Amino acid sequence: MNAMQPLPATDIQALVSAEEWQTRVNLAACYRLIAMHGWDDVVFTHVSAKIPGTEHFLINPYGLMFEEMTASNLVKIDLQGNKLMDSPYEINPAGFTIHSAVHEVRHDAGCVLHTHTPAGVGVSCQKDGILPISQQALFVLCSLAYHDYEGVALNEEEKVRLQAHLGNANNLVLRNHGLLTCGKTISDAFLTMYTLQRCCEIQVAAQAGGSELLTIPQAILGGAKESMRKVTRGAGSGIAWPALLRKLQRVNPGFDV
Repeated sequence: MNAMQPLPATDIQALVSAEEWQTRVNLAACYRLIAMHGWDDVVFTHVSAKIPGTEHFLINPYGLMFEEMTASNLVKIDLQGNKLMDSPYEINPAGFTIHSAVHEVRHDAGCVLHTHTPAGVGVSCQKDGILPISQQALFVLCSLAYHDYEGVALNEEEKVRLQAHLGNANNLVLRNHGLLTCGKTISDAFLTMYTLQRCCEIQVAAQAGGSELLTIPQAILGGAKESMRKVTRGAGSGIAWPALLRKLQRVNPGFDV
């Protein structure tokens, strides 16, 4: 078998718990939603999801496009990067460094999502980072951290610094590199990235206009979390995730096999 071709659907579902299978389905959907929104970078970014009740997590088979991800072809690994089920695929070594660093210390993070979008990288290169100029920025700024660039993330020693910089934040700007979000669930991490990505797109567009930018007062910034809770009627990402899955079933079905 050509190791760069998608695996045929196999009966992985029969070999794993119901909780793991549902995590696989949601993670495969997340990958395809990233492709649908144009946030993928050929095969070079990554999303991981922790398997409930374990320290193991799922990540993409290195070499497949995000639109090809299925519940069955995701790779299960431990915090040392060892594959826990047979797979002809390897994993992205830089992806392992970043995701294992977060999963080691953020036990609340069921999902970690990382992108290299033009707008995200563009803002990550700006000294002032995320500016308080949009409604989207309100929700980003209430849980935001920065990590300085140290080259391609292959150095195990960088993990300690990344962990310290991330702290308890759910949005992380990787300077000169891209964006990262954490969430209790896969849907949380995706919707958090949606807001962060949109925030960066708006900032780049506003700066390109050349006019002086208006900033949002600190008093308004402080109420962002409560505003989000009210807007979603307390459902958080659950208000949008089922609709996203329905759209995905229409435009790119097959993630749930």
